[in-house]
Amino acid sequence: MADGRHLVIVESPAKARTIGRYLGDDFVVEASVGHIRDLPQPKDLPADMKKGPFGRFAVDVEHGFEPYYVVDPDKKKKVAELKRLLKDADTLYLATDEDREGEAIAWHLMETLKPKKSLPVHRMVFHEITREAIQNALTQTRDIDTDLVDAQETRRVLDRLVGYEVSPVLWRKVRQGTSAGRVQSVATRLVVDRERERMAFVASSYWDVTGTFASRSEEEAPAFTAGIRTVDGSRVATGRDFADDGTLKTASVTVLTEQSSRELVEALAGADATVTSVESKPYTRRPAAPFTTSSLQQEASRKLRLGARETMRVAQGLYENGYITYMRTDSVALSQEAIRASRSQATELYGASYVPDKPRVYASKSANAQEAHEAIRPAGSTFRTPAQLAGELQGEQFRLYELIWKRTIASQMADAKGETTTAQLTVAGGGREAMFSASGTVITFRGFLAAYEEGRDASRYGDDDADKRLPQMREGQTLEVRALEADGHETTPPPRYTEASLVRALEERGIGRPSTYASTISTIQDRGYVLRRGSALVPSWIAFAVVRLLEEHFGTFIDYDFTAQMEGDLDRIARGELEGRDYLDTFYNGDGSGEVAHIGLHHTVENLGDIDAREINSIPIGEGITLRVGRYGAFVERAARDEDGTPIEGADPVRASVPDDIAPDELTVAAATELLERQKDDGRVLGTDPASGHEIIAKDGRYGPYVTEVLPEDPEDKTPKSKRPKPRTGSLLKSMELATVTLEDALKLLSLPRVVGTEEDGTEITAQNGRYGPYLKKGTDSRSLESEEQLFTITLPEAQAIYAQPKQRGRAAAKPPLKELGTDPTSEKPIVVKDGRFGAYITDGTTNVTLRKDDVLDSLTHEIAVERLAEKRAKGPAPKRSTAKRAPAKKATSTRKKS
Repeated sequence: MADGRHLVIVESPAKARTIGRYLGDDFVVEASVGHIRDLPQPKDLPADMKKGPFGRFAVDVEHGFEPYYVVDPDKKKKVAELKRLLKDADTLYLATDEDREGEAIAWHLMETLKPKKSLPVHRMVFHEITREAIQNALTQTRDIDTDLVDAQETRRVLDRLVGYEVSPVLWRKVRQGTSAGRVQSVATRLVVDRERERMAFVASSYWDVTGTFASRSEEEAPAFTAGIRTVDGSRVATGRDFADDGTLKTASVTVLTEQSSRELVEALAGADATVTSVESKPYTRRPAAPFTTSSLQQEASRKLRLGARETMRVAQGLYENGYITYMRTDSVALSQEAIRASRSQATELYGASYVPDKPRVYASKSANAQEAHEAIRPAGSTFRTPAQLAGELQGEQFRLYELIWKRTIASQMADAKGETTTAQLTVAGGGREAMFSASGTVITFRGFLAAYEEGRDASRYGDDDADKRLPQMREGQTLEVRALEADGHETTPPPRYTEASLVRALEERGIGRPSTYASTISTIQDRGYVLRRGSALVPSWIAFAVVRLLEEHFGTFIDYDFTAQMEGDLDRIARGELEGRDYLDTFYNGDGSGEVAHIGLHHTVENLGDIDAREINSIPIGEGITLRVGRYGAFVERAARDEDGTPIEGADPVRASVPDDIAPDELTVAAATELLERQKDDGRVLGTDPASGHEIIAKDGRYGPYVTEVLPEDPEDKTPKSKRPKPRTGSLLKSMELATVTLEDALKLLSLPRVVGTEEDGTEITAQNGRYGPYLKKGTDSRSLESEEQLFTITLPEAQAIYAQPKQRGRAAAKPPLKELGTDPTSEKPIVVKDGRFGAYITDGTTNVTLRKDDVLDSLTHEIAVERLAEKRAKGPAPKRSTAKRAPAKKATSTRKKS
């Protein structure tokens, strides 16, 4: 390394600060703050380019798929600063992350900064930010990998082509603002397909018998339980034997009913059990491999209740501050340095017997694992324990570091050892014979379990036998049957995806890359395609419409195998085996050779034909009821019927909005019928307004129950509906019920806003009911009221007294909690329900969750509160909106030419 002044450019300020500590005064470390340039929105192109070949995508699809890059307006100041620093530098080090995205950032920096040809430029890479790693990276630099840049650019252009070709179709046929994406649409389809399975599921009931057994020869012999396996020689059916349509998959099993199971218990009453077999086998359990990006996201979801995006945010901070190695990797391999550190620390903490003689070597299952060369682990040649970092790391950072540390140490520890015993017992009596089975595992050597045990996702059917210890038994031994209990069950639908299981499903299918899973899952939630219910991911009805259109008209591009193949092709480009521009041409224009199994995206869009938007947005529920996805949300519809149930010809259909809290699989025929019955077109007639003569009705709407007046219709009136007078409406107060609201109540609601009085200067004070509760309004000055009843009772002097008080901009005096709900297991703080400015909310003092409109205070339990708080923590803080104005780009910079 030559003497002089050296400029090192990284992506983030945090990374720059950490690296700066390890370099001398001759180094200036500066952050680009991510990408400095990208494809602009077509509307931001210079005027002279909008009608040219770049005008549609900012990519010239007619001439080699040349992309048009511009410096982001928000980054112009940063670019100017980097250019200024570069003038005084004798060497330039591009130290962005060593993956496709980081390589592309480095290339864009070169293209934008345009360093002099005489200036030495080095690509500096490392997988952890420690003094030793940074010093080594300075001596082992390389050139920019144009193959990795080509792969990233191809992916970026692919995403632009898919989004800009397909999204306009969705705008026209589904809803404005919907969008398609190369990976996000496939991820949405996975969630929708799972919900379709749940909607088609038919529950089946089955019974079983559980016995409690103990030795007769020992007075204090421990009792144990065993489940029935066969009756009269035939295997007893379990939930796994039923298909989703409720039919048996295996005809040779016996399905116990409530009657038959109770009859069996009665027949076997008083009989002893005989041990027919006892089999013991050695038990061995191996540790899990060190973390990859996807396995870290899955385990953080299970154990820490962190969403994928939140996990990556916390991991990014740990990496940039030098605590862990690079967090975007699909490799499970550890360096020799890390293996030595893990084995040494495991020996020191747990003893030599807990470490195997030879190091463990893990291999990635994915053939395409290549972007980062080591698993996620603690940084350094010696690992700092969580206890040593307790003063430096707090909250989520500490918990995530501890998880990574435990997994890494455990990966180099010995197997857990034990013994699994399975006993089969026969009980005969009353002409019947049943065989029961019990299993138990005894861990004799914990091995890696002393440090860490991998979490598991909830399965559809739990294990029949939980691990338990069985007493000593021998074949032929007679046992006392202390109890036989019949128990009924129902089969369960396939479980919904969680963020963890969706990440696993994407990875198993080879869709996307681990580094993109967090942003993909965040995108489909942010756009309203997928909603969270606790930890479960529930598709919205708009997602059903989007997926259906894509399946029927863009089937190839949403196919699981094809999307996985695309990832393989991007990997081939990254390895230099395929030209990115050639691949884009095949993808967009098609390939008659059949090498890629589609006719091209452009040809597909150009030849869509007619798409029936009404059909795409309709889902049959049953019995003549259809769900439709409308402009303002989902609603159910059925032809109008007379009292005998006969459809009324020519009558408008009956419609009812579907509340957002009803999941698709919960919208059964019965549920839809109830919505329609509650939402008749004419509503519940309350009476006539004596002032206007208009009929007043009460209805249940999308945002809750309300009252409204019925305006007379003039068949001769040709005025568009949008310009006709709007009926007065008013939402019911919290103290009112739809079934009991009266005409008097309705007229009071329709009188709002109420003029309380007029000030001397002529300014009116009005009482109004708003989104956040009742309030007074005088000009632009609003003041909250304490109760809804004050809307109708407050006088002018009382209102003036409120305005005479200083306006509270901070918190009011603390009010006592409405309800106490115990202690939160995560924060270990008391959970209470408080009354706030925007309504009642659950809080543990750190995290707040507003109560839902259908919540009843008396029905709130500790379990519900814990789940709501965990869900809110997983979402993380709401992203802040940038207030900076984006100016249109005026000048393009050069595009890449592959050497």
